[in-house]
Amino acid sequence: MTDVSKRKRIWGWFFFDWASQPYNTLLITFIFAPYVKELMQDGAAAQAAWGFGIGAAGIVIALFAPVLGALADTSGNRMKWIWLFSLMYVIGSGALWWASPDNFDVTRTLVFFAIGMIGMEFATIFTNSMLPDLGSREEIGRISGNGWAFGYIGGLLTLIIMLVLLAENATTGKTLIGISPILGLDSEMREGTRAVGPLTAIWFAVFMIPFFLWVRDPKADKPVKGAARQALINLKGTIRNLPNTPSLFAYLTSSMFYRDALNGMYTFGGIYAAGVLGWTVVDVGVFGILAIISGAIFAWLGGMADTKLGPKPVITFCILVLTGVAIGVVMISRDSVFGVAVGPDSSAPDIAFYILGALIGAAGGALQSASRTMMVRQANPARMTEAFGLYALAGKATSFIAPLAIGTATWLTGSQSLGVTPLIGLFLIGLILLRWVKPEGGSDAWDTAI
Repeated sequence: MTDVSKRKRIWGWFFFDWASQPYNTLLITFIFAPYVKELMQDGAAAQAAWGFGIGAAGIVIALFAPVLGALADTSGNRMKWIWLFSLMYVIGSGALWWASPDNFDVTRTLVFFAIGMIGMEFATIFTNSMLPDLGSREEIGRISGNGWAFGYIGGLLTLIIMLVLLAENATTGKTLIGISPILGLDSEMREGTRAVGPLTAIWFAVFMIPFFLWVRDPKADKPVKGAARQALINLKGTIRNLPNTPSLFAYLTSSMFYRDALNGMYTFGGIYAAGVLGWTVVDVGVFGILAIISGAIFAWLGGMADTKLGPKPVITFCILVLTGVAIGVVMISRDSVFGVAVGPDSSAPDIAFYILGALIGAAGGALQSASRTMMVRQANPARMTEAFGLYALAGKATSFIAPLAIGTATWLTGSQSLGVTPLIGLFLIGLILLRWVKPEGGSDAWDTAI
């Protein structure tokens, strides 16, 4: 097989973000979550069910992510794992087609959703671990930012396709431009909106082709005999050594909280707007377009800032912005905006939420891009996949806390607004812990790792 150029390898790596982003954009946030709310008809009940379902998936991811990462480093073949989890992504997302209004089973729906989500998250561990192989220490911030921006554009295009051609308004049966769903899909059975599952699966399958054609795992295959046992030994040594790498320890702990809070925003943004503001799937989709555009622009700008200033200042600034947004979200309802009463026909709540959505997209895109370049700086180069397994663990070890806390708070109070208040505390904890993170990492201590 002919050698693949560095430029092609980088573009192939970008295509994973492009291919996988619709799971976040279409399913977790802007189309499928509001649709579930419409089927359940009760915003608080839907938000609670969504929280418990995603929280359960988060527990699975947290338990297995670091072990899988260590096993990949030991056995030396990351691509086979990406193939496996890509299959889970396609099966889980494609099966959401069966979430029909006349036969809706929330348990079955959440199970398939979790299968796809677990596949996406595990595949991301292995693709993220390839980042340091794509460029120098000075280049990876820009590469990460460009990849994240490219992924946002892919998510934006799929969202536009859904809104313009497929997702129908529950009342009128028409899409955003006033037509019936294409391909003869039945709007009464919500087939246009349900097509979000197959579209997500097909998009991923098609656009992973450049990834598999152009991306190469630079690590030579190693003997697999005893790989699992050795992986567990290595992982145990890495975890035991964490106190000797305080910067990494602080970063993993900090990111554990602020990424959980950000994921909570993404997960519940659409279902919150549907329940609190009465938005339809199409309304939430338009909100998503604005958020994604700002996310793409600022992921790219954040990558440039990361290259010039390093990832830590970018992360700090983004957490501050998102903390303010979390406070603002709680203070918006159909009856009031930031404590000021408004009439039932006022557009002020909608405008305010659009602005906050743009801020979430902007700060969230830059934050996630800078976070993975910071992980590269903190990690042991010899165990990069294991490190990103721990990074996934940090992102998921408390990932069940935000959804479950939101689900529980919503269930106890019966209020979607009060239900999202745990996000504020998670952002603040992450910001405080970031103080002990060294911008360049603490690589000296890796010499003592087992």
